[in-house]
Amino acid sequence: MRVQRWNEEPVERMNALLSRQVVHGVNITMARLVMNKGAVVPLHHHVNEQITTLLEGSLLFVLDGTEQVLNAGESLVIPPDLPHRVEALTDAVAIDVFAPTRADWLRGDDSYLRK
Repeated sequence: MRVQRWNEEPVERMNALLSRQVVHGVNITMARLVMNKGAVVPLHHHVNEQITTLLEGSLLFVLDGTEQVLNAGESLVIPPDLPHRVEALTDAVAIDVFAPTRADWLRGDDSYLRK
């Protein structure tokens, strides 16, 4: 068992407009993403199911060509392998939960976030 304190976790600056904090469990990964207005997560897909809960702001998701705006207090479930892209319409804070654990992030294969 471990207690997670976001204010004690290192902040990883992915690019000028996006930072993240990550906690990996045995079967799940949780990330806290801080996105400044205009930040973009380019089109990508992964084997993980993802649930994004938006704590602050507004994000535009493009999921397999379909646009969906997510506002603070809302969650979005993204099935495994579904191509998606995200743009911050405002400054935003999101919690992303992934199952299984993001093995690609553990290996350092996250260059798409660093653009």
